[in-house]
Amino acid sequence: MNDTRNEKPITIKRLNILGLGSALLIVFLLSLVVLSFGLVMQLSSQGIKEVITDYWGWIVAIILIENIIFWSGIILVYMTSVQLGVKLRVLGLICGWMPIIHLIVLTIIIRITTSEVLFEKSKIKLNRRRAAEQICKTRYPILMVHGVFFRDFKYFNYWGRVPAELEKNGATIYYGNHESAASVTNSAKELAARIREIVETTGCGKVNIIAHSKGGLDVKTAVVQEGIYPYVASITTINTPHHGCEFAEYLLNKAPAGMKEKVAGMYNGALKRVGDKNPDFIAAVTDLTASRCKEIWDYTCRFDYRAAGVYTQSVGSCMKKATSGAFPLNMSYHLVGHFDGPNDGLVGEPSFRWGENYTFLQNKKKRGISHGDMIDLNRQNIPGFDIREFFVQLVADLKRRGM
Repeated sequence: MNDTRNEKPITIKRLNILGLGSALLIVFLLSLVVLSFGLVMQLSSQGIKEVITDYWGWIVAIILIENIIFWSGIILVYMTSVQLGVKLRVLGLICGWMPIIHLIVLTIIIRITTSEVLFEKSKIKLNRRRAAEQICKTRYPILMVHGVFFRDFKYFNYWGRVPAELEKNGATIYYGNHESAASVTNSAKELAARIREIVETTGCGKVNIIAHSKGGLDVKTAVVQEGIYPYVASITTINTPHHGCEFAEYLLNKAPAGMKEKVAGMYNGALKRVGDKNPDFIAAVTDLTASRCKEIWDYTCRFDYRAAGVYTQSVGSCMKKATSGAFPLNMSYHLVGHFDGPNDGLVGEPSFRWGENYTFLQNKKKRGISHGDMIDLNRQNIPGFDIREFFVQLVADLKRRGM
C-alpha cells in the first residue's frame, strides 16, 4: 500500500466547498430572521397593502436573493457532506416545505456540516504536524482481517476510513482477502495461506494482525492449527466473541430447520454473487455460538503465544442504548442484552477479553460504540469517540513495542 503523507487535494477542496455551503446556509438563516423581524415591525406601523405597494421591488429582490443563497448553500452541502447521510437529506427535502419545521431541520443540517468541516480540518492539521514522525510505521506491516458476511472489496473498504488514516501516518496495510462466510477452520486455512503469501512476496518476515469480530477466531485458529506463528508479530482482536454469543445459540436451537435452510440459501446465494466460491452460512454462524467458541477457546488457549513471540491483545466496546447503533444492531441490542448483558449490538462484553492486554471502550457521551462503529462501517463522526485516531494510537503502540 502507498504511504500517503499528505491529504489528497480533492479532500481539501471538498471541505472548502462544504464550508462555503454551510456559510451560505448560516447567512440565509440569519438574514431570514433579521428580515422577518423587520417585516413584522414595518407591518405594525403600516398595513400589509401599504407595505406591498411601497416596497414591492425590494420584496421581490430580497426573495430572489434569499432563494439564491439558500439553494446554493443546500446544493453545495448535499453534494459534499459525508456526515449528513441519506436519511437527513431526504428529511430536509420533505420538511423543506413545512413552515417552522424546515428551519429546525436546517439548523440541524448546519450544525452537522459545520462540525464536519471543523473536525476534518483539525484531523488534517494533526496529521501534517506529525507527518515526519510516521507514528504508524511499524517494523512489520499490518494485516487487517474482516469479520463474517463481509469481503475485502476494492471500492468499499470494510474498515471504512481507518486504513487511509493509518497510511497517512506511515502504516503499510494488507487485507485477509478470505471468504465472507465459512467455518473458522476453513477461514483459518485461507488466512494462513494469505499470511505466507505476504511474507514470501514482500520479505517482511512477519505481520501485525488486526482482526474484527469472527476474524479474531479465524486468526487464533490459523496460528494454532496452521502453525503460522513464526510469521506473526502481534494479534489484536476487535470486538471478537471469544466466548461466543448466547443469543446466536438460542436462535439456532429454536429456529425451525426449514427456516434455517431458507435463510442460509438466501445468504449463500447472495454471497456467491459478491465473490465467495463456497459460502456456508450455517457453519459460519454455528462457530459464533457459545458452545462452539468454548471449544475454540480451549483449543487455541492451550497455545503459548508469548513463548512463540506473538504479542496478543483485545478490544471491546458497548452501546448505551438501541439507538446507538444503525440497523440491524438497533434491533438486536436488547435481544443480545437479554442473553449476554452489556453489548455492542452483537457481542456481549464478557466475550471480548483475550490476550495479554484488554481495552474496553465506553463513550462518555450519550451515544455508545457499536460493533459496526469499531470498523467505521457507517463512516460516521461519533461525538466523544474518534475511531480513526483510536486505531492510529493502537498501531503507534505496536510501533513503540518494536513490532
